[in-house]
Amino acid sequence: MPGTDIHADDYALSVNTSRDILDCLKGGHLDSISILPNMSCFRECMELLYRAVPGLPFVPEMIIHLNLVEGHSLASGRTGAVSLLVKKDSSVMRLTWSSLFFSSYLPWRRAVLKEQIKREIRVQIETARAAIEHVMEIAAQNGIPYTRQKLRIDSHQHIHMIPVVWEALTEVIEEAQLDVEYIRNAKEVLAEFVKEPSLWKTYRPVNFLKNILLSLYSHKVDRYAAMHGMEPMYMWGLIMSGRMDYDRISLLYPKVAARAEKDGRSLQLVFHPGQMLPEEKSAEIGREALKGFYLREDRHLEMDAVKRVGTLLRK
Repeated sequence: MPGTDIHADDYALSVNTSRDILDCLKGGHLDSISILPNMSCFRECMELLYRAVPGLPFVPEMIIHLNLVEGHSLASGRTGAVSLLVKKDSSVMRLTWSSLFFSSYLPWRRAVLKEQIKREIRVQIETARAAIEHVMEIAAQNGIPYTRQKLRIDSHQHIHMIPVVWEALTEVIEEAQLDVEYIRNAKEVLAEFVKEPSLWKTYRPVNFLKNILLSLYSHKVDRYAAMHGMEPMYMWGLIMSGRMDYDRISLLYPKVAARAEKDGRSLQLVFHPGQMLPEEKSAEIGREALKGFYLREDRHLEMDAVKRVGTLLRK
């Protein structure tokens, strides 16, 4: 029977974000985490994880969190021009979700942008994979349970679902003959959330738009998964993005889990339990994201949910 995965995004977004996620790991509350490879704090955050591994109850599944909208380009200065990806005279990313979306439908821009994205994806995968392998080495040396995994990939703000990025990613996988066992499908069943009228006013309208738009792109991910022997999945974390609280999860979980089981899909609950501190602001992150997401106290609410939801799943 497909299972439920309790997941945290954004490890290595900032040092404090990573410490909060580590707190959840130390309690054995997370099944998986996604790791950002292109933030300036990446090495420091991975050192925190390396040091923590000997004291963990187990090592979670670790997923490469590709990032084209924040952080720095890792390919800049290494693999050829990536001028469409970065701000002028810097390596700071300049792309946005909307720019990637519209570029997907502009033939004269798409081809050049795709090649630059491929350069960046290759280096981000290489960087993250080396760090993940080191985590597994430390776990093996210290007798900490872990799964010797193949590559697992998702992305910041689900940008891998956008056509030009999806095409770049799948071409990189094929050209480099990467052994990938999982690519997140940001596919969330809207019907199960609107069946509970008492919660309608608790959802942000913009999250409905995210759900609908990403669902339009989810079919190609399903096809790719079927062709490559990957487990089909549903994700839970779009309609409630930014506020995955325990009370609503406990109300909805039986229905959402039953739907996933009926459809033969695993279910991934995506949380953001790490909070960035005001002093961790940098040019790598846009002001709107800081104010509207990373600095919000709702992240501690999500940490509380992570620590409690395991009990709900075991009922």
